[in-house]
Amino acid sequence: MNAMEAKNRIHTLSEEIRRHNYNYYILSRPVISDYQFDMLMEELTGLELQYPDLTEPDSPTRHVGGGVTKEFRQVEHKYPMLSLGNTYSENEIRDFEERIHKILQEPAEYVCELKFDGVAIGITYRNGSLVSAVTRGDGTRGDDVTTNIRTIKSIPLRLRGDDYPDEFEIRGEIILPHSSFKKINLQRQEDGEEPFANPRNAASGSIKMQDSAAVAKRGLDCFFYYIPGDTMPFNSHYESLMKAKSWGLKISEYTIRCSTIEDISDYLKTTEKARHQMPFDIDGVVIKVNSLRQQKILGVTAKSPRWAIAYKFKAEQAATRLLSIDFQVGRTGAVTPVANLQPVLLAGTIVKRASLHNADVMNALDVRIGDVVFVEKGGEIIPKITGVDTQQRPPEAIPSGFIETCPECGTTLVRTEGEAAWYCPNETSCPPQIKGKLEHFISRKAMNIESLGEGKIELLYDKGLVSNVADLYDLTFDRLIGLEKTYPATEEKKERTVSFREKTVNNILQGISLSKQVSFDSVLFALGIRFVGETVAKKLASHFLSLDNLRNADFQNLTEVDEIGETIAHSVLRFFSDPALKNLLDRLKTAGLQFEMAPTRHLRKSDKLLGKTFVVSGVFENFSREELKKTIEEHGGKNVGSISNKTSYLIAGNNMGPEKRKKAEKANIPIISEADFLEMLEQEF
Repeated sequence: MNAMEAKNRIHTLSEEIRRHNYNYYILSRPVISDYQFDMLMEELTGLELQYPDLTEPDSPTRHVGGGVTKEFRQVEHKYPMLSLGNTYSENEIRDFEERIHKILQEPAEYVCELKFDGVAIGITYRNGSLVSAVTRGDGTRGDDVTTNIRTIKSIPLRLRGDDYPDEFEIRGEIILPHSSFKKINLQRQEDGEEPFANPRNAASGSIKMQDSAAVAKRGLDCFFYYIPGDTMPFNSHYESLMKAKSWGLKISEYTIRCSTIEDISDYLKTTEKARHQMPFDIDGVVIKVNSLRQQKILGVTAKSPRWAIAYKFKAEQAATRLLSIDFQVGRTGAVTPVANLQPVLLAGTIVKRASLHNADVMNALDVRIGDVVFVEKGGEIIPKITGVDTQQRPPEAIPSGFIETCPECGTTLVRTEGEAAWYCPNETSCPPQIKGKLEHFISRKAMNIESLGEGKIELLYDKGLVSNVADLYDLTFDRLIGLEKTYPATEEKKERTVSFREKTVNNILQGISLSKQVSFDSVLFALGIRFVGETVAKKLASHFLSLDNLRNADFQNLTEVDEIGETIAHSVLRFFSDPALKNLLDRLKTAGLQFEMAPTRHLRKSDKLLGKTFVVSGVFENFSREELKKTIEEHGGKNVGSISNKTSYLIAGNNMGPEKRKKAEKANIPIISEADFLEMLEQEF
C-alpha cells in the first residue's frame, strides 16, 4: 500500500468508525459486533503507526488516550457557567412559573430535562472538530481537561453533517453509569484501594487523572443540555438541542417540552418514580423557558439565569434501628465495619445492612447499638448510615469503638499512617484473606481457572486441601473426587451443596493445567500485591521481564518504571521482603507458571535505541503517549517514569510538565522533540 492508498483507507476507516460510534453511543442501535468494531480500530491504529503524518487530528484512535497532563491549565469561560436556583418544593415551581408570566406578560413554553449528578463541562467545537473542554471551576474560570475528555467515546471528536456554526460551545454533564461505577469499585477493592463513595465522586476524580489512557478505561459518558451565546441560529432551546443531536452530540431522551404547570408537575412525579430504574444517577429536574427571545428578556442575576430553575429530589432516607456491627476482613486484610439493621424499605429495595466505611466515620457519627439511624443510598447504589437520632437513643447505649484485633484470627490490627483503614497483618493464616487471595488468583483476569469458581475454593479450604495458591498445583484426582459439603443459608446466599463428581474434578484439573500457560503479567497480577492491579502488573512485567529481576529491584529501580509511584514501590518491596514468600514462589515456579515474559512478547524491530533510557512527557502530534513508548521499546530503548542521572533523553511534547523540564536541565539531560526522536530512528548505526 502506497501513501495515497493509505491516506484514502485511513479516511474511509475513520468515517466508518465515527458512524459506528454514533450508532452505538448516540442512537443505541449498533449494526456490527464488538469484534468487528475492534478489527476496524486495529486496522486504523496500524495504518496510523505506519504513516504517522497521515493521522487526522480528530482520529477515532484519540479516544483511547495516551497523553499525560501533570498540571491542568486554568481557562476563562467565554460565557460564565452560572449556577441554577434550587428548590425542593412544587409550590416554588408554581411561584417560578408565575414570576415568568408576570415579567413576560405572554404565554411561555418550558423544557424539562434530567438534572444529572455528575461534573459540568463546556466543550468547544471549531469547524466541526473538538478543540477544548473546560470544567465549571468557579463559574468564571475552569480547568482545561481536553486530553481526558477526548477519551470519552460518546463525545464526538468530529461532528456529523455540515450545518453547524464555525465555532460554538456546548455544555453538558460528565457522568459515570452504574455499570462502570460497579466495575471500577470491584477493581479498586481487588487492588486493595478504598472504593469510591458514589459515581459523581468517581467521575470528578476520573476527569482530573494525569494519564488519559487510564481515563479511557473508566467508562465515562456525557449528556449535553445547553448551547450558550446570542448568535446561534435557533429560536428555541429545544430546537438547539435537536440540532445538536443531529450533529452527533448525545442529548437525553428524557428531554420534553411542557406547555402548562400541570405538565411540569406530571414530569416531576414520573421522573422521581423512574429515577431508580435509570442506568445513571440524577438528583432532580431542570426546568427552562424554551424561547430564546424570552430567555433574553428574563435575563440573569449575578449568580443564576431567571429563566431556569432546578427541582431537586430529596435524598431518599429511611430511619431504622441499628442491631449490631460486623467487621469484615477483605483479601488485602482491610477491616470494614458493616451495620446490621432492622429491615427497612429504601429506594425500592429492602435494606438490612449498611456500610460504616472505617473507624473515622464511626467516630464522627458516634453510632451505638440500639440507636435509630438514618440510612441513605450513597450514589443511589450503596446503602450508608448518614446520621443518628440521638433523641431516641437508649439510656444503656455505649459508644461503639472500632475493634483492636482481627475478628477472624485474633491478630492485633495495624494502621498505616495516612490511610483510613485498619488492617490485619496476618496474611498467611487469616481465613478470609487466604480465601480472598485464592479467589483473586483464579479470577478471569488473573490465572483464569474458571472451573474453580462457585464456592469450590471455599470447599477446598474448609477441607484443608489448600491454604495458599501453590497448593492448587498439588491437587490430584484422588484427593478431589467425592468431596462434598452443605453450607447453610446466610443473608447473602441460599443453602447450597458443593460436591466434586468425576466431570467436575477433571474440569478443575484441566483448568489448573491450562493456567500454567498464562502470561507473566497475568501471573504477577494474580499474586495479589497490594496496589498492583492489572495495568500496573503489565507495566512491571514489561519493564523487568522476569520475576527474578522484579524481586531484586530496589526502590529507585521501581520508581523509574513509567507510572510507578512511591506507594506502589513500597508495596512491592514489602511483598517480596516476606521470608515465607520465597518458598511459595519457588513452588509456583516448579509447578511451571510463567515467571518471565515470553520472547514473542518483547521482540524488537531494531537495536537503534539499545542502552538508552527515555522519559516521555507531554502531548504529541504523530503518536499517542503509549504509542511513543511502544516505539521506544521496539527499537531496544527503555522507558522510565522519572528523570535521574541514568536518563538518556527527555522527549518533550506540548503541555509538558514544567518540573520535568527543570529537572532535566539541572541534570544536563538532553531534551529532544518528537521530530528529533523520529530522526534518531532514521539514522543508520
